[in-house]
Amino acid sequence: MKVLANVAAAALGAAVLGASPAAAQKISFGLNWVAGGDHAPYFYAQKMGFYKQAGLDVDFETGRGSAASAQKVGAGQSQLGLSDMAGVLLFRGKGLDLVGVMNVYANSPQGLYWLKSSGIQSVKDLAGRKIGNPAGDGARTMWPALAKKVGIDPGSVTWVNIDANAKLSALKARTVDATTSFFNLHHVFARELGSDMGFLAWKDAGVNPYGNSIIANGAWLHANRDKVDKFVKITQQAFAACVKTPEPCIKALVEANGALLYQNELDNWHLVTMLMNDETARTVALGWHDDARMADDYQLVDEYLKMEKPYDVRSAYTNEFLDKNVKMPPIHPPKLF
Repeated sequence: MKVLANVAAAALGAAVLGASPAAAQKISFGLNWVAGGDHAPYFYAQKMGFYKQAGLDVDFETGRGSAASAQKVGAGQSQLGLSDMAGVLLFRGKGLDLVGVMNVYANSPQGLYWLKSSGIQSVKDLAGRKIGNPAGDGARTMWPALAKKVGIDPGSVTWVNIDANAKLSALKARTVDATTSFFNLHHVFARELGSDMGFLAWKDAGVNPYGNSIIANGAWLHANRDKVDKFVKITQQAFAACVKTPEPCIKALVEANGALLYQNELDNWHLVTMLMNDETARTVALGWHDDARMADDYQLVDEYLKMEKPYDVRSAYTNEFLDKNVKMPPIHPPKLF
């Protein structure tokens, strides 16, 4: 394990050789949520000093949802961020200057959870019920697409604002009838709810746009291509290294965020690797946005949510900063639930 970790670190180090850390420039990177297992590669790269060696002083900002992080990047309050790509497409249609530079979730992570004992058997039974999640959650943005796909009126549910950490407790207390969560936390819901857990993965209902992607403010990207290139290549290498050898990455994450539990975040990370894994990531490059799939995602968003101002979807993302030599490694997730 130690040898593998050293090999991963050496590969990452090679990506930043020759860079001068003397003039490190501040970059704000807005997370989609509070730090968790899915953010481990960023903290690993930071701990190992790879960003600073490339002349980047990266500040990770706690997020309040994908929609909120997209809006911050679009407004230029953060130069880079992490956000659900379908929401990014919608916000770009509203005039926000956003560009995807690296995909993280090749599969949609969105899921709906409810208690079977409440009488809910499927999403259709949520009509007239309450769904609880944070106001800035990306699931709210894409809810109309899922609702129309399964055949219910998107306006037939009531959204209740709750904190991300209160989702499970609110569901168990029955103050809400359902909640949304990313699949990388599925093991927590399964453990807490047991056989009473009702669940639908949005992708299984036919709503499977690209999930989280690293996004940049378009104007800032145009003026700072060298910084974006360094950040993306280092982060791409970090993700590949963490898939191969996750333990050092999870350790770096927990060290930087003391309230986290190592085993829980390791389990989280194993589920993340399942979300990252698709043929494009395995054969073209880890983090690649496929042109045909992006066109389909644009069509999905336009069909169900309506673009305010139509645009060429190819302007909403770029693969130019990705290293095609870095591909998604094989994954072997353990049985978690």
